[in-house]
Amino acid sequence: MFLSTHENKLDKKGRVSVPASFRSYLGNMGYNGVVCYPSFNNPSIEACPQSRIEKLSDSIDSLNPFEEKRDIFATSVLSESINLQFDTEGRISIPESLLKHAKIKNIMFFVGQGTTFQIWEPKIFEKFKIKVRKKASLNRASLKWENQFKKEER
Repeated sequence: MFLSTHENKLDKKGRVSVPASFRSYLGNMGYNGVVCYPSFNNPSIEACPQSRIEKLSDSIDSLNPFEEKRDIFATSVLSESINLQFDTEGRISIPESLLKHAKIKNIMFFVGQGTTFQIWEPKIFEKFKIKVRKKASLNRASLKWENQFKKEER
């Protein structure tokens, strides 16, 4: 899984090293890169394995082909997604359009989200984290263990 928060910065050639644990997770799934696209919800970059973007594509394809929503999602997600391959040092070159969307100039946070991760400008992420921590505290009762976990606890 993609866990924790890691800080990295762009090098002189505009490349950034993806955290080793994130690369390892992707490598174990058979990927030598990551798919990135602008987040709908935040000024951040969404990052995921190829399999995740394929699931999103399948979800979009399940919509009526003549419905406006299908074109909206296909254009907003798929047309803005880019498959970034790791170089020999585990770096990627994030396109300027994605950096601009996330307001990233040089330093960025790689933020684990379980099966995906996000890339943030650090100051913006710190403000966001405070806000969502409060919301998580208020909504903590809605997070429930599945039956399988209850069996494991016995």
